[in-house]
Amino acid sequence: MSDEEYMSLALHLAKKGVGWTTPNPMVGAVIVKNGRVIGQGWHEKCGQPHAERNALASCTEQMQGAVMYVTLEPCCHYGKQPPCTEAILNAGIKQVMVGSRDPNPLVGGRGIQILREYGVEVVEGVLEDECVRLNEVFFHYIKTKRPFVVMKYAMTLDGKIAAYTGVSKWVTGKQARDHVQEQRHRYTGIMVGVGTILADDPLLTCRKAGCKNPVRIICDTDLRTPLNARVVTTAKQASTILATCCPQREKWTAYQQAGCRILLMERKNGRVDLERLMARLGQEGIDSILLEGGGTLNWAALETGIVRKVQAYIAPKLFGGRTAKTPVEGTGVSSPDGAFHLKNTTITQLGEDILLEGEVTDHVYRNY
Repeated sequence: MSDEEYMSLALHLAKKGVGWTTPNPMVGAVIVKNGRVIGQGWHEKCGQPHAERNALASCTEQMQGAVMYVTLEPCCHYGKQPPCTEAILNAGIKQVMVGSRDPNPLVGGRGIQILREYGVEVVEGVLEDECVRLNEVFFHYIKTKRPFVVMKYAMTLDGKIAAYTGVSKWVTGKQARDHVQEQRHRYTGIMVGVGTILADDPLLTCRKAGCKNPVRIICDTDLRTPLNARVVTTAKQASTILATCCPQREKWTAYQQAGCRILLMERKNGRVDLERLMARLGQEGIDSILLEGGGTLNWAALETGIVRKVQAYIAPKLFGGRTAKTPVEGTGVSSPDGAFHLKNTTITQLGEDILLEGEVTDHVYRNY
């Protein structure tokens, strides 16, 4: 096997930690000796041993002189776990193949430097793009302390998220909807506007067995969420945050008694200031958000510049309807030149539906 094939195996292992490692990165490690894999592991859950130590612990023979493939630079500091550089040196690993450097200021090249200082050969950049993409959330959060926001929606080929009557169940098929549940497990938070709560009364939990629920975040400028809404009545079972500009604390009491948390935010353009909300949620340790809002919130998020990625589930259907809702509403752009562009797009077949994903390019807001 080539270096790239061994690193591909490490990436495959790393993905097993999806949804569980936050706020840590997903990392996989493979140990090879004389052309044979003798150990492998991944970071399984935040607070538990890192991928390198799990791989070393799984080895079936002496590790002296072996090569380790690891998707992210080994850590060199004490946190919830001791430094992996120490374990690698103690094991007698002669060479470490690294996918990408760690952007964490506590590491940031020091792990590689320490290994080299003690005579370990380090090769960087093996499948670097894939390794960086795997931890796009971690890289973004560690650098900005803001959540990585993924705008997700399901639509028909004619761009409708519901029929003209407002009925939206179901735009896409079961396989696509199951994939959405995996995304709810993957990302730390899920955010909608109060309009979605009033129209659909969604639960916003992960319905896949063995997975965790995201933190539910409701943008509710004037605190209009009904007390009998499912996000309120289940707030003691699934964490719920109401971001509001309503200063009347007596209105908060019933929500707080139900288990909701209230975040009092500043108002901007008549609604919750999304930029300040992202800063606040970042302070709360929320590193990623799946935005499942309607057209109004989606446009506001794009306009504010908080959206980093788009996931569009597209069904081979046509709804029609001049008044049928679309994924992004608001003011919109005045000409194609002002469009929000996506890069590094991918297409995945999910039954009869397709998922188009892309990263939002840096976009400076202009008077559209």
